[in-house]
Amino acid sequence: MTARSPGRGRPRHPDVLTPAEWRIAHAVRHGMSTRVIALRQGVSVDAVKFHVSNILDKLGLDNRAQLRSWEGIPLDSALHHQHTAERSAMTSVSLGPIGQVSHRVSDIAAAVTWYRDVLGLPHLSTYGDVAFFDAGGTRLFLSAIDEGAGQKGESIIYFRVGDIHATQDALTDRGVVFVGAPHMIHRHESGVEEWMSFFTDPDGHSLALMAQTPPTDTSRAHES
Repeated sequence: MTARSPGRGRPRHPDVLTPAEWRIAHAVRHGMSTRVIALRQGVSVDAVKFHVSNILDKLGLDNRAQLRSWEGIPLDSALHHQHTAERSAMTSVSLGPIGQVSHRVSDIAAAVTWYRDVLGLPHLSTYGDVAFFDAGGTRLFLSAIDEGAGQKGESIIYFRVGDIHATQDALTDRGVVFVGAPHMIHRHESGVEEWMSFFTDPDGHSLALMAQTPPTDTSRAHES
């Protein structure tokens, strides 16, 4: 097969995925459905399907399940530079304090009013069908139940860790079953990235690791 000559389109992106594809890939690895991804990112369902197809083709993967287990990290991520420079050699697992607890609610607007005005918890932010509160240093994450997706009101406990990849490797060696690979779920305006990875306990209850990675000079350079 002969290589195609460069055309007039956009220049080839230096990373394995484009920024838009990375956003979709992170969402898929987070377990979001096509419909939810479209809603959260303000695009059509067909656009999400198109991106997923391109992502699988680029990575040589067969399906979304394989994508969820793919351990790719964006080139402009602070975690990529930390991960490349030094992969922690962990001999013991040390889960940090609980950083977040999630809880599903039937009506996000009513829940925000109740948790803020009745319980008196400081309201951090609301984005569409999700809201965040500060519960004495632990973040409370409320999300609307998607009955169409068969969701239930299960809560998830998120443990803070330093090196999320090394911690997942160490726990996997102990027999912990992870749903997929660590993935970035949000980048704050400060440049701090939030990475998460989900696993289950012996009863099948969901738990998660979460890590916050501050920006590095190199990652800031990629953003500029």
